[in-house]
Amino acid sequence: MTSLPYAVIGAGPSGLAAARNLQRFGLPWVGYELADDVGGLWDINAPRSTVYESAHLISSRTTTEFTEHPMPAGTPDYPSHRHLLAYFRSYADRFGLREHYRFGTEVTSVEPVGDPADPAAPPRWVVRATGRDGIPVETEHAGVVVANGTLSEPNVPQLPGHFDGEILHTADYKRPQIFAGKRVLVVGAGNSGCDIVVDAVHHAASVDLSVRRGYHFVPKYVFGRPADTLNQGRPLPPRVKQAVDSRLLRMFTGDPTRFGFPEPDHRLYESHPIVNSLVLHHLGHGDASVRPDVERLDGDGVVFRDGTRRPYDVVVLATGYRLHYPFLDRSLLAWPEGTGAPALYLQIVSPAAEGLYVVGMVEASGIGWQGRWEQAELVAAYLAARERDPQAAERMRARVADPSAWPDLSGGYDYLGLERMAYYVNKDAYRRAVRAQTAELGVAP
Repeated sequence: MTSLPYAVIGAGPSGLAAARNLQRFGLPWVGYELADDVGGLWDINAPRSTVYESAHLISSRTTTEFTEHPMPAGTPDYPSHRHLLAYFRSYADRFGLREHYRFGTEVTSVEPVGDPADPAAPPRWVVRATGRDGIPVETEHAGVVVANGTLSEPNVPQLPGHFDGEILHTADYKRPQIFAGKRVLVVGAGNSGCDIVVDAVHHAASVDLSVRRGYHFVPKYVFGRPADTLNQGRPLPPRVKQAVDSRLLRMFTGDPTRFGFPEPDHRLYESHPIVNSLVLHHLGHGDASVRPDVERLDGDGVVFRDGTRRPYDVVVLATGYRLHYPFLDRSLLAWPEGTGAPALYLQIVSPAAEGLYVVGMVEASGIGWQGRWEQAELVAAYLAARERDPQAAERMRARVADPSAWPDLSGGYDYLGLERMAYYVNKDAYRRAVRAQTAELGVAP
């Protein structure tokens, strides 16, 4: 067994899943976390948390939780960030994960020792970090699991023109009282943007929502049950599921174009749907209005693509996030410039550097934290196989090195070719592929 510990960067759900699976397979590890405790972005007071007071899960509790650690009885169907923080802390308590973390510690650099592309040499990595005392330290590790999340680095577009009011990204938004009496424009109708519209209508003088494309809206409840609990079991073929679910959604949400949204340029599930029917409720009540894409900022207002102009006091950029691994050279992740995500085997294993893994760089409707847990299980099983069954590990490594052998993770869906969709997969196809690779390694905890 290796004498060097593995590094786990992050103590949110993906980091905890990585730590737990290394523990399950008897592998030594050390965790690094900028905040003072576990929870990741679900700790609203953490340094890089991007959640806001009204934030809740958009997937239901039972489809999101870790299988080995169900949420307590009485937890709401769609828990708040407070419920989730308590949940992750109870997970860390149950499995004794905190004692191996270095909290209040920021990772500044992760570098391989020697040639990271040489599979014959045992991988070694140096992690440099700064702790609470401000003194830089470096530690050598047998490998590194990057699990610092996907929702911490704001994607901030450079809008032309000048604005006299306040511009903020959703990453900086916490409470709706900041909108009191103000004219608010939210740019972008993702799930956070729609949440903020729903928050703002109770405080603002006016609320507009600027969009560049149409969306599919999914209610949280269908027939009195969380919507994502209705399609369990064997998945339907993509075209059948799209046809059936599209008709069902029209019954519950109607046609969003009647509120001013453009017709979607994609089929249902080919981009992440908006799990928020309250925004349609407020649009239908005249509490908010839909506007076209922004053409330019214009002093005390905004000019839209259709030539109309409206005055505003606050512009909220609900323009999403981008992957952010500032402590790593992009080449180590096989991440070409100008692309939205690294090219990793199963969204996990770098073909460019032995000993480098990413857990949590995956997005899919309904994949939940158990999907990330299964990513972490594969990493731990592979690392264990390197010691216990090198031939099995080598077979997987050969597959990692040959992108033509990588499985199709789309599940037959034609996803939008957007940067934010660069690491989007179909949950059923993805989890099947990850589980199959773990089973093929044949290494038990």
